[in-house]
Amino acid sequence: MSTNIVELNNITKSFGDFRALTNINLNVRQGEILTLLGPSGCGKSTLMRIVAGFEKATSGDVIISGQDVGKAPPEKRPVNMVFQRYALFPHLDVFDNVAFGLRLKGLPKARISEEVTRMLELVQLQDFASRWIGEISGGQAQRVALARALVNKPSVLLLDEPLAALDLKIRHHMLEELKRIHTETGTTFIYVTHDQDEAMILSDRVVLINKGEIEQIGTPDEMYSAPKTLFCAKFFGDTNLLDGHVQSADSISAVVNLPVGATKVATGNLHEGAPVHVSIRPEAIRIASANGEAADANQAIGTIEDVVFIGSRVVYKVRHQSGTLLKCQEHHDAAGIRFSVGSPVSLSWDPASVVVLAN
Repeated sequence: MSTNIVELNNITKSFGDFRALTNINLNVRQGEILTLLGPSGCGKSTLMRIVAGFEKATSGDVIISGQDVGKAPPEKRPVNMVFQRYALFPHLDVFDNVAFGLRLKGLPKARISEEVTRMLELVQLQDFASRWIGEISGGQAQRVALARALVNKPSVLLLDEPLAALDLKIRHHMLEELKRIHTETGTTFIYVTHDQDEAMILSDRVVLINKGEIEQIGTPDEMYSAPKTLFCAKFFGDTNLLDGHVQSADSISAVVNLPVGATKVATGNLHEGAPVHVSIRPEAIRIASANGEAADANQAIGTIEDVVFIGSRVVYKVRHQSGTLLKCQEHHDAAGIRFSVGSPVSLSWDPASVVVLAN
């Protein structure tokens, strides 16, 4: 069982009359990659800065490696932080940027050389040690920032939107690099991003934050497949969100009336007549040529309004006779794009793929 290296207890942060964080309770496990995810202004970076010591919580406790560090300055905490803008020294070369913190500690020259060389090999920049910061790419600069932070052997590495300034291709490469570096070092990572794709690719667990409060915590698969709230379903990937009410229910399942017809759901303990939101992911909807009217629950008839080809995927936008637009997605294979705009189609889905959401 993993031990908790960071414990945040009832963290609240106010800036004047504005409440940025409200009663945050969160444990970070030793050696994991935990991502703080949410829209701009939700409080995720403020929470990281409180862990780092750059902000002080209005109330609550910050425990790192069993020690209360709430009043300790950043340099007295066993953490290091990598910023979006890297914060590298342009007047120093790559080697000296990485060595900076070790020299402040007064380590012997030979030890510094050994540690910096080892770290540059870890981030695969051993051939760039004498380059000036202005002579390397954005992705390489980010790796220098990682090396500079990791060379001090922090208990926790904090990464605040570290890839936001990079283009898409380099960002995906750096995500792979971060996973490799994490595996090789075993350092605990706390990662901040507003990009759900980054969170899905990188994280062991995700903390979704909304308006200064934790909305949901879980693995990427749990957050995508089993969102507990409407906000979480909207934030994680594309989905079909429909409003309806419960027609009938028992302890293990229910029938929900939706604009596209009745749908069975594998959710128990709903109340007859209660309003509900449901989420059905596009890839959970099967599409076929229409053959008459929809006769059963979890079926709908519609007309294709748009076809979007995205490499390995085809997304069909289907207009139901009620006016509701549904998206469905299938793998693009040798059969090609099977349906065109204007085609009548039948849609169907399994009860287990329908997620009933809280408001």
